[in-house]
Amino acid sequence: MERIDKDLAFMLRYENVAWYEDGKVRILDRRIYPTKVLFVTCISHKEVAKAIADMVTQSAGPYTAAGMGMALAAYECRDLRKEEQINYLNDAAYTLSHARPTTVPRMTLVVNGCLEVVKEAMDSDLRIDEEIFKHTINSMNRRYSKIGEVANYLVDMFPKNGNVMTQCFGETIIGMMLKEAKKRNKTVKFFCPETRPFLQGARLTASVIHDQGFDVTVITDNMPAITMQTKNIDLFTSAADSICIDGHIVNKVGTMQIAIAAKYFSVPYFVTGIPDRDTIDKVKIEERNPKEVLEFRGIKNTLDGVKAYYPAFDITPPHLISGVVTDKGIYSAYDLKNYFSKQVDNYW
Repeated sequence: MERIDKDLAFMLRYENVAWYEDGKVRILDRRIYPTKVLFVTCISHKEVAKAIADMVTQSAGPYTAAGMGMALAAYECRDLRKEEQINYLNDAAYTLSHARPTTVPRMTLVVNGCLEVVKEAMDSDLRIDEEIFKHTINSMNRRYSKIGEVANYLVDMFPKNGNVMTQCFGETIIGMMLKEAKKRNKTVKFFCPETRPFLQGARLTASVIHDQGFDVTVITDNMPAITMQTKNIDLFTSAADSICIDGHIVNKVGTMQIAIAAKYFSVPYFVTGIPDRDTIDKVKIEERNPKEVLEFRGIKNTLDGVKAYYPAFDITPPHLISGVVTDKGIYSAYDLKNYFSKQVDNYW
């Protein structure tokens, strides 16, 4: 199998996202990368779910971690009777898919794909954990390949020499768009808002962009408007945790305010990803522990008694979106139903 992660940055290579081996799952700790390169080792699927909830891995990382967690769950219940194994794995699937509320629909697709592998493995007397592991690697390869098709359409929008602003950490699309831009000899400079409170933009997006050989500048989260005004930003792009069929997109909090600034300064905003069939009313916005806003890496920034509010995501309405870039082309946010008029391949 040709691995699509070839030539991508360190943290996008499969082994460095999440990896199952010898009854353990190893996950790169993105909370501290690149200051330190450390991995969290999980010895149970519940520990994998906790790592997902605790933001050890973010963006598309939880989808891989969930698949590897299902392989670990199969290892945990390997000595049970078949019926008990199925019950155990169904429970594990629920635990992993519900680790973070906003991503439940996509995570459910991930674990359901693993459960289908369980039935096939049992019927063929194969090791279930190994088959789920293989399935997860194949899923990653399909996802990277599919997002590579998205990247083709996105890079069409990049000028030959230009400035692009990102938001948070889009994981696969970041790596694949850089790979495609380099292939086309496009000289693009990137501006990355830092993305408080975990600084995914500063630590992760900027690291990947630098690692893959592009010019990158980090700005704080209150600088996008002035940066658009003074640095000739040609395009704003982000991925999305959910692209709802009614044209609303859910992404890391701060996306909406950058989209508003982009609209004001006539900078096109292209969101990337595969649309969901759900409407925005089905999405639950996760509110995380406000303590994460009051401190960073264990250092408290406020006096005792000061309060904080931390919605992890916000909702950008369709009128602020110039186009939704998919593997089938670029759609209007008002026309996403047409995406499903053609065959949709499952890459989970």
